[in-house]
Amino acid sequence: MEESSELKSKPQRRILIATDGSKTSENVVDFGIEIAKFSGAKVYVVYVIDISFFDTVMMDESWVKNAYEKFEIVGREAICCIEENAKAAGVEATPILLKGNPAEEILDFAENQKVDMIVIGSTGKSRVERFMLGGVSEKVVRNSKIPVLVVRERFKPESFVRCDQEDKDIPANVVSGEPQ
Repeated sequence: MEESSELKSKPQRRILIATDGSKTSENVVDFGIEIAKFSGAKVYVVYVIDISFFDTVMMDESWVKNAYEKFEIVGREAICCIEENAKAAGVEATPILLKGNPAEEILDFAENQKVDMIVIGSTGKSRVERFMLGGVSEKVVRNSKIPVLVVRERFKPESFVRCDQEDKDIPANVVSGEPQ
């Protein structure tokens, strides 16, 4: 039997790992770094400050400025921590801080940088929550022209790395909230 089309694997040379700085995004990072490590890809670690919230609510200008600065600090810490983890794994990583609509910014950056794959998390929102709030990962999947790996929320204690802790061994049962 002759096969008319041959499936060819394209190596991933540029991978965008999107993070929101949350604990649930740690699995996203693990998967993205692991893929990059085995494929020899460069990683872009992207955090987007969602400024659409600031436009929808009438707020004091100083409050908005203060809130934006806090989001920027959280974003910088998140991407720098991931950059350190990637480099420790032998993966070249570039931290990127963007502002705007998260899904749009992720897609625009991926297209402009000719990214081969987007790795993004999903918190598993219900249909009602997605309808009411929208879902960044869902919007990225629906509108992306390149492959998107959606990593579902789960906990992996064996690969848990926290940059805000100084080499402390935290037993898995304490981290996961299980009684000792």
